[in-house]
Amino acid sequence: MNNSSIDNQILLLKTLYKKWSGEEINQIDNLPSSGSNRKYFRIKSSKHKALGVYNNNLKENKAFIKFSKHFKKYSLNVPEIYCEDLKNNIYLIEDFGDIDLFSLIKKNENKYSTEIFDIFKKTLTELIKFQLTAGKGINYDLCYPRKSFDKQSMLWDLNYFKYYFLKFADIPFDEQELENDFHSFIDILLEADNDYFMYRDFQSRNILIRENLPCFIDYQGGRKGALQYDVASLLFQVRAEMPNNIREELLDYYIEQLKNSIEIDEKEFKKYYYAFVYLRLMQVMGAYGFRGLYEKKAHFVQSIPFAIKNLKWMLKNHPLSEGLPELNSALTELAASNKFEAPENSQNKLRININSFSFKKALPTDLSGNGGGFTFDCRALPNPGRYEKYRSFTGRDKIIIDYLEKEKEVKEFGKNVFKIAEQSIEKYLERGFKNLMINFGCTGGQHRSVFFAEKLTKHIKSKYKIEVVLKHCEKDNRNII
Repeated sequence: MNNSSIDNQILLLKTLYKKWSGEEINQIDNLPSSGSNRKYFRIKSSKHKALGVYNNNLKENKAFIKFSKHFKKYSLNVPEIYCEDLKNNIYLIEDFGDIDLFSLIKKNENKYSTEIFDIFKKTLTELIKFQLTAGKGINYDLCYPRKSFDKQSMLWDLNYFKYYFLKFADIPFDEQELENDFHSFIDILLEADNDYFMYRDFQSRNILIRENLPCFIDYQGGRKGALQYDVASLLFQVRAEMPNNIREELLDYYIEQLKNSIEIDEKEFKKYYYAFVYLRLMQVMGAYGFRGLYEKKAHFVQSIPFAIKNLKWMLKNHPLSEGLPELNSALTELAASNKFEAPENSQNKLRININSFSFKKALPTDLSGNGGGFTFDCRALPNPGRYEKYRSFTGRDKIIIDYLEKEKEVKEFGKNVFKIAEQSIEKYLERGFKNLMINFGCTGGQHRSVFFAEKLTKHIKSKYKIEVVLKHCEKDNRNII
């Protein structure tokens, strides 16, 4: 978004703020963006303060404003709507501050202390009020994009996961068989009672803490749905890293509180709950794939290993139905893949990640969040893969090494690569940087890229006392990974 449009938004908000408060603004700050396209501005004057919101999605604005007013009737801790100008896509709301539950978890040395645990219990108690009490009288015609979390909604989430995560992760699957399993999986989910308000994005970043009480935001995507989905969203939020025993305790607490309002079969409730955990995990990974692997936003890429960790736990402890063979196969393959292993740098020193890959597939993903480094294209060099006698070998084999090292172009290329790499390594060491990625790509990811990845790894190890992690991304009949 360019500065002129932000300036215009600020001008509109200033006008609205004065209309509401009768005061001139002393300070207005553009707050950092999150995963949405909404823009937030913290506004202060001598006697008042508010959050200004700009969002060009009229349906979302109407849903948030109407839902907020409805929830206030039931004494739910949501922001008060001060003033609105929907023709200009802006409105003013109560400012709950900057402290959210997620930041409290991360700042707390004992992440899930008694204090944090108690806040989660309060949060789950309030969730029931959203779902049961406030949910009864809500106008579901306001819901966007659909009135209920129905088959179409679930298919959108699952296909989001398929096309923006499985495809990018290079996980093999049969398109039709997976589609069949998606439909069968949704049929299972739709067996759960779904006549409740579903918050949709009920997670700790959307729960602000004021005076040790949870306050709630970002429910404009809410709709009618099953109780289990929101609980799964909160307890399996991937970056929150909630221990499994805490998850189970909180789930049991939620169920006990729920029993005070409605009759439920606990065993059946948990069966559907874990099915919704899988759905939520796939939806989240789809979002990480789009925002991280497609749009190349580091924060989302760094979240992927945490999602994979939760998936592994689920597959081990609460396996999917055996009647979903292709979905089971894809998720099992994903959990076993080393493509998204998070780089560990416990020594707090520079670590070099060197990869070989094929340009026929995706570039290696930087999970460090550094976003720097180099990708060298080896395709301009002589290609031993064109000759039958070399095709069964890799860049690690002497016959390929001898072939490439006799070529003048290869020597010149290597000399330049070493010089560029050394320049960055020495500057990274000087400035205390922690991660550097260097990739070599060629047509098949077997000969030239492997040759140079191996060669640079040996060179760096011989010249510097730093950690170098070498990975060959493409499998072949020599199993070089």
